[in-house]
Amino acid sequence: MANPNSPELFFAEHDEQVKAFIDQHRAMLLDCLDGLTEEEARVQLVPSRTTLLGLVKHGTFVEKVWFREAPTSSSRSILGIAPNPDESFKLEEGDNIATVIAEYREEIAHTHQVLEGTTGATVFPGNKRGPLPLRWIQLHMLRELAQHCGHADILREQVLAARNASP
Repeated sequence: MANPNSPELFFAEHDEQVKAFIDQHRAMLLDCLDGLTEEEARVQLVPSRTTLLGLVKHGTFVEKVWFREAPTSSSRSILGIAPNPDESFKLEEGDNIATVIAEYREEIAHTHQVLEGTTGATVFPGNKRGPLPLRWIQLHMLRELAQHCGHADILREQVLAARNASP
């Protein structure tokens, strides 16, 4: 992964820069689970389904929506994608840190394959929004990942504070 803070990326083409920033945020989202127990990863600290493990699972959903659904216009049900964002946070009994991380990494690898040979001007047939240029999708991905990395930072801070407060 290219580091967006590397001088060689400062004047790189926009497409290369945005891919580096997105990959950096994907890695930061994965890092939120580093060193946590299964219980800590699943702890629900807010009224919504948002948990650290759920955030990473939602990251997989986002990859599937934009890099499986949008390029093909296939339905979410055919692709095995949750019908809506809220459902994508739902943790199943078999979900654990290792399986959720593995599925997210698999989707990231798929995304990289989908993006080979594309530019920001490439148009995907789209999902419910209709045809969209890849540039918009990438900016949306960056917005989505940045937002969820912020959520993860706060939740992780709370989890670690609770761990350190335990006798």
